[in-house]
Amino acid sequence: MKPAKTRQIRHVPQSWSEIPWGEFYRDALTQHLQPRLDKMYGFHLLKIGNLSAEIDTENCAISHQVNVGLSGNDLHVKADPMSLPFESKSVDACLLAHSLAWSSDPHRILREVDRVLIDDGWMIISGFNPFSVLGMGKLIPGLHRRVPWNSRMFTQMRLMDWLGLLNYEVVQRTRFQVLPWNRQGGKVISTHFPALGCLSIIVARKRTFPLIMNPAKKAAVNRRLSPAVGATRQFRSRQRHQDSD
Repeated sequence: MKPAKTRQIRHVPQSWSEIPWGEFYRDALTQHLQPRLDKMYGFHLLKIGNLSAEIDTENCAISHQVNVGLSGNDLHVKADPMSLPFESKSVDACLLAHSLAWSSDPHRILREVDRVLIDDGWMIISGFNPFSVLGMGKLIPGLHRRVPWNSRMFTQMRLMDWLGLLNYEVVQRTRFQVLPWNRQGGKVISTHFPALGCLSIIVARKRTFPLIMNPAKKAAVNRRLSPAVGATRQFRSRQRHQDSD
């Protein structure tokens, strides 16, 4: 497996319009994210990167939405996504629309997002599917240096492994196809062959395990310990009788 950290990636797109058929990808992502965004609630939504900033999230119940990135026209805060200028556990949801795809250190971005997210906060990640027809373009000599084939295309299993290490629960994951001549996407591939879809979405929630044992587990432990406690008491009772004799 290739390491996640790499050298600085060249030709990072600042807008979906700089990606071939990028506006179709943006519209398809907006359409597929809408049902999930409608169910989210809270006070602050963080949209990391220029591509995330262009995703339409007006219908999301989280009204205060902040666009963060290094440079761009639609940004509210100009900052490095690897060092977010926000307090820990201060954000309810984070949108990473292809933010990891052009990152030199995706692990660091995930750790920063995890730091600023509240408990049970949402993380939404999108990217290109390496097993799609678009992903196969990385094998063509010369083409892998062009946008979008120069992006980091991570499999869903690899992303889920990273999220699992950070104690996130994946609540939804999907892959779907986008056809340049049809803004509704490739319905045949998306319905019958979703594994070949060019776009991938993962929605995960930050989970925390309680340090206090719940009553059910506490009762089970007591049942296991009771025979040992009874045996100890019987042993001590026999010892006292022997000493008295």
